[in-house]
Amino acid sequence: MITGYDHVQVAIPAGGEDAARAFYGALLGMTEQAKPAALAGRGGCWFAAGTAVLHLGVETPFAPARKAHPAFLVDDLDGLRARLEAAGHPCTDASGEIAGVRRFHCADPFGNRLEFQQR
Repeated sequence: MITGYDHVQVAIPAGGEDAARAFYGALLGMTEQAKPAALAGRGGCWFAAGTAVLHLGVETPFAPARKAHPAFLVDDLDGLRARLEAAGHPCTDASGEIAGVRRFHCADPFGNRLEFQQR
């Protein structure tokens, strides 16, 4: 039986690692994880924060995920939204659609849809 997630993978374009580090590492505060040597040559990078583990893998040709998305749980939704918008990443409110869940959507630097929610 399934007991949880190990990680979620999201695609990025070739050469997108620095932009990924700036967004997921510096802006979102996730910690970069070392990739195993056998996988490092494929490009991309891995991040973790709390129990969330995100693998960013290079895909060629690249097409952003505009519907499919990871949903991150956060402890300060309003603060994160202000931080993202101040950094030039517009957010779209989605609160009220699911009872008891405040949330918004935002795109990463590559156009991948992300959801952030606070219960």
